[in-house]
Formats: sequence, C-alpha cells, structure tokens
Amino acid sequence: MTLKLVLTRHAKSSWSDPTLDDFDRPLNGRGRRSATAIGQWIAEAGHVPAEVVVSGARRTVDTWSAIARELPDKAPMRSDPALYHASAPSILAVLRGLSAPSAMIIGHNPGIADFAERIVNAPADHPRYADFPTCATAVIEFGKSHWRDVDWGDGTLVAFVLPRELLE
Repeated sequence: MTLKLVLTRHAKSSWSDPTLDDFDRPLNGRGRRSATAIGQWIAEAGHVPAEVVVSGARRTVDTWSAIARELPDKAPMRSDPALYHASAPSILAVLRGLSAPSAMIIGHNPGIADFAERIVNAPADHPRYADFPTCATAVIEFGKSHWRDVDWGDGTLVAFVLPRELLE
C-alpha cells in the first residue's frame, strides 16, 4: 500500500485588523485566490485527500474551505492545535496519527518548510521548496502501510506547486 500526503502551507492572510490575535487572522484576497487555484490543481491532478488536518487557526481553516470548494469529494476536516506554529517533529507526530491512505495537512512556517525538507528522500528541484511560501503544496508518497511507520527521509516527492505558477 502507498500512503499519500498533500502538504500545504496556509494561504496568504490579512494583517488589516491589528486588533485580531494571530490565530484569528483570515485570508486576504490573494490568499483566497491562491487556495482556490490549489484546490483546482489538486482536483485536476487527482490528489484529493480522504482526511484533512489543520491547525485550527482561521487561516488554515479558510485555506481548506477554499480548496474544498474545488474538489469533487470533500474530506472531513479536523483541527489539531499541535499543528499551530508546530515544529517539524510535532508535524511528524500528527502525521503518524493519520488514518486515511490519502491525507492533507495544512500548517504554518517555519515548521512546515523544515518538515517538507526532512520527510523526503531527495530535495525538490524547485527554488522555493526550502522556504515553502504561502499556499505552497507538496504531494509526497510513502511506501508504507501505516502512517505510524513513516519516518524522516521516507517520502518521495511527487509534485510541488505554488499558486503563483498556476495563476500566471
């Protein structure tokens, strides 16, 4: 069995209301457009997840909502506070608790960029992979039967895309 992870950093969020706590910041217009483009790409490329985990921060929930509107099947989403500004090891711990063979994690930098670099067996041939900009999305496959068995360097990068590349 092969496991598939769709790893996405939240889309661009708004800083227009300085009274909002970081956790409560919504997406801005560019972020909504980017998440929609990523959703369309996921649907067209056949990378639709069966399980989705987000940090619970509004920008991760909003990112999933915009992506999900573009998918033929909307997977159940759950929030895991351990993903909010999580380190790479914390993201790995969440990954190991997944159950569906095709899953998506939506999180934050700098942890998600570090996780993306460490989980694959070879770095991406893309100049922006290492910094994983907003709404960047990687598709990573693992030749494992259970998420609990996944470790650093086990993943094979199948695809990496930035919304900007889709919207040009």
